[in-house]
Amino acid sequence: MNAIEIAIKMETDAINFYNEAAEKTQNPVGKKMFLTITEDEKRHLDTLSQIFKGIHIEMKDVSPMKNVKTVFELMKNEMMKRVKATTDELEAFKIAMQMEKEGVEFYKKAEIEAQTEKEKSLFERLVKEEQEHYGIFSNTYFFLSDTGSWFMWEEHSIVDGGTPWA
Repeated sequence: MNAIEIAIKMETDAINFYNEAAEKTQNPVGKKMFLTITEDEKRHLDTLSQIFKGIHIEMKDVSPMKNVKTVFELMKNEMMKRVKATTDELEAFKIAMQMEKEGVEFYKKAEIEAQTEKEKSLFERLVKEEQEHYGIFSNTYFFLSDTGSWFMWEEHSIVDGGTPWA
């Protein structure tokens, strides 16, 4: 099995896992996050499948972070309700982070071993997107496990009991 075939299997597994996680997740933010990342993985799968078939295809320059930022902006009111995630939902995000981490490692190795510039460029792009996915899942995990701290951290709030310059 070559790197493209392995990548196709990895992306298929990710799509299946993220769809199942979205179905089981009750938290609206978590559900939307899994569905958004699933769309990226479907795009990856389509690109890899086309390359495997020998069809010339250009990898679109897409920003997963931009898509997720939109999700957070659209769901800000839901997020403010401070809905707690279940242990199973948090575990799904841990698994997702591990899957993305393994994907990054695989694509880095595949990029080094790539036989053509087209494959090298594809794997380089996949490394970047999977790294962004990892960051998204990590941030979402932090949000769902401790909403109050997440907002403080993301909004760069300072809780120091007073400011010396005031």
